[in-house]
Amino acid sequence: MAIVNVTPDSFSDGGRYSGSVDAAVAHAMSCVRDGAAILDIGGESTRPGATEVTPAQEQDRVLPVIEKLAAETDALISIDTYRAETARLAVAAGAHIVNDVHGLQREPEIANVVAATGAGVCIMHTGRGREQEKRADLIADQEFFLAQSLKIARAAGIPEEAIILDPGFGFAKNREEDVELMARFSELHRLGFPLLAGTSRKRFTGSVTGREKPDERDVGTAATTVILRLAGAAIFRVHNVTVNRDALVMADAVLAAAEAHVARKGS
Repeated sequence: MAIVNVTPDSFSDGGRYSGSVDAAVAHAMSCVRDGAAILDIGGESTRPGATEVTPAQEQDRVLPVIEKLAAETDALISIDTYRAETARLAVAAGAHIVNDVHGLQREPEIANVVAATGAGVCIMHTGRGREQEKRADLIADQEFFLAQSLKIARAAGIPEEAIILDPGFGFAKNREEDVELMARFSELHRLGFPLLAGTSRKRFTGSVTGREKPDERDVGTAATTVILRLAGAAIFRVHNVTVNRDALVMADAVLAAAEAHVARKGS
């Protein structure tokens, strides 16, 4: 899943593709050529301290890009939004997936949009604004929050096969929590859904590697990609498709060798 930020203030590439629809589309198509299967289009930065935009501003940024991409590529298109109306308009414009960083809990009506349109949905864990509810154990908190999100999804009639879960690396989590979440990632499989990993250029990768600038964190990101692929992650939301694609090829080769070894022992 390639990140296509159509925003002036994203933490990594803010403003780079917000100047014109053509610039954003050209970047997205280059990501497809590099191996991206999904294009995640976002019109509002989720970095700490970012200015909240109006629904109209968000829609003005993302809808023309989605419409043009839908006409130019067979890649899946994801809309990165928590707003129900933006999600509805984005799917009408050609998006296939709704990626909600608030896990359907900020505007629960978005679940009805997903169900009515037949879109897929990525439900992310976030701890923002709910510190009083957080469980002391990191995985227990994931299960608590995501159980509430899944209740909303099921009540709206979203089919189970349309759901992807994202543990929300970097969202209201400190470095130690992000690293522990990586170490315990495989425990999330008991939730029973495919898992998305969104570590790309996050602050904790810079903290661990000593890289202050976000665009210098691609090697650290690729290391997390390998670790999380070996732990069973299915989708990787990244800025640098080429580097992470190569990392995944290596990880999958190791997984295939491990499966072959088990099969030989079994026979």
